[in-house]
Amino acid sequence: MSVSKEQIETLKQLGTATIHEAQGQKGAIDGALRPIDPSLRLAGPALTVDCRPSDNLAIHYALTKAKPGDVLVVDAKAFIEAGPWGDLLTLAAQKLGIVGLVIDGSVRDANAIIELGFPTFSRGLSIKGTNKNQPGKVNVPVSIGGVIVNPGDIVVGDRDGLVVVEQSAVEGVIRMSRTREDKENGIRAGVEAGKSTVELLGLADTLKKLGMV
Repeated sequence: MSVSKEQIETLKQLGTATIHEAQGQKGAIDGALRPIDPSLRLAGPALTVDCRPSDNLAIHYALTKAKPGDVLVVDAKAFIEAGPWGDLLTLAAQKLGIVGLVIDGSVRDANAIIELGFPTFSRGLSIKGTNKNQPGKVNVPVSIGGVIVNPGDIVVGDRDGLVVVEQSAVEGVIRMSRTREDKENGIRAGVEAGKSTVELLGLADTLKKLGMV
């Protein structure tokens, strides 16, 4: 099942928190993976990479398999004492049409990555270099920040964090996200009208049951 560019753009604009809630509070990647530039968003199908700590040979190989619009999703085993990604790989990725990077590990050359405008989410920063000797795998299921990401799953990232949407669930998640947005807009209108969030969210009975009122 293919996901259209329009659907990907819609997910990108909906935002990670809305998507996470709409799909039953699942798919949220560990909040320790943060954007290098919080002003940038990313969304696209995952090109997954399983690589060894402190080695980026598999990442270089993955770029030969990339398609425009892909998000590179790298399981670097949460190892933060080396930076297997930097400005040169960023430039190479942009030339191939890759739209962003999610790495459970570190990157370096952060200022250059920001200047290039490449959405990048990582667990840390490290100036230490890496080797290019160890085997790895591309386009296989990987575990990123506690979430299994399959090739082609849609990864969405913004200032709030990262969320994964299964490829087969995209249409339904978009529909549920829009429903949630409509509900929240109704709550906003109620707050503007002077109502309390307890009233608007129907929390009075729960508060009473817990002896809080």
